[in-house]
Amino acid sequence: MTPLERIIQEVIESEGPIPVSRYVALCLSHPEHGYYITRDPLGTDGDFTTAPEISQLFGELVGAWLLKAWRDLGWPSPVSLVELGPGRGTLMADIWRVAKTDRAFAEATAIHLVETSPALRERQIETLGKLGARSTHHNDLLSLPEHAMLFVANEFFDALPVNQFQKLGDQWSERKIGFNGEGRFTFGLDRAASRLPKPVVGEVPNGAILEHSPAQDSMIMELAYQLREHGGAGLIIDYGSLEPGTGDTLQAIREHQRANVLDQAGEADLTTHVDFAHLASIAQAAGMPSIGGATQGDFLLRLGLLERAGQLGAAKPTDQQRAISMAVERIAGDAAMGQLFKVLGMASHPIPMDGLETGLWDR
Repeated sequence: MTPLERIIQEVIESEGPIPVSRYVALCLSHPEHGYYITRDPLGTDGDFTTAPEISQLFGELVGAWLLKAWRDLGWPSPVSLVELGPGRGTLMADIWRVAKTDRAFAEATAIHLVETSPALRERQIETLGKLGARSTHHNDLLSLPEHAMLFVANEFFDALPVNQFQKLGDQWSERKIGFNGEGRFTFGLDRAASRLPKPVVGEVPNGAILEHSPAQDSMIMELAYQLREHGGAGLIIDYGSLEPGTGDTLQAIREHQRANVLDQAGEADLTTHVDFAHLASIAQAAGMPSIGGATQGDFLLRLGLLERAGQLGAAKPTDQQRAISMAVERIAGDAAMGQLFKVLGMASHPIPMDGLETGLWDR
């Protein structure tokens, strides 16, 4: 039994079965034993790999979109360049390299990173420091400057805790976590907790599970508020669906493999698929309609992924060209991240989701 499992067991003994969101929050963010607090989870020696770690192409295209958005918004200055959950700082480093191609943009911009992990904060400072870039860390969005904002959240929303509700007959009940006679965690249903926190679309079969994240709702409302009050634009990139639906998507990843979500609490990454349709509806209700959604593959291809990959591989040895092609397939291919991951754009004024200027990479 891990130290965190003993703590969670004590909570359940004291309070009774706990919501799924409480369990996930403790596993990921407990101040002493939480998964994200105690380690760098990325890379071959970690538990998972993100698109920025696969190829610089991903971050460059995201950076190019943010630069284009800044121009479309009328060159606001000052502007906060914000990343939520910056990992090792790799994505922001690639974005910053693109930002520096436009002197006015670079001079108007200050980097702000929303990160709670001490270990990852150190990696981010190290990564950006190699580029001479300075950044300010925040625990949440509330301490950001009251400036126009350009933000990106890549694989951030999927790690925010969710609650689960299950349909049995005509009734919905909240799924909670307790433990059995052997002291092992197990799922159960609280039939007294039957009020659904978000609408259900279409016919729902018996036994279906609906997921809802109050933390995601709060985050998207705060982003919408920041954009509405101060202007700006941003991208949410994650795995999930652009259409509403049901299903149990809670999963644990350890050493790049699926694991049991109820085993070894605090030792695996816990995530769920993001309901982009719900996020868009929350943003719209908060006065900030989305400017579009797309699969990650379509988004990157429309921004010129193949053209940039060709330029990057020009005059390079065959093995390096092959590596670039493999990276393109991983981040944009239908059988890899291209279809599974989605992109939701938000902006204070209507701007296109694509349409980068010709010649950006010639600088």
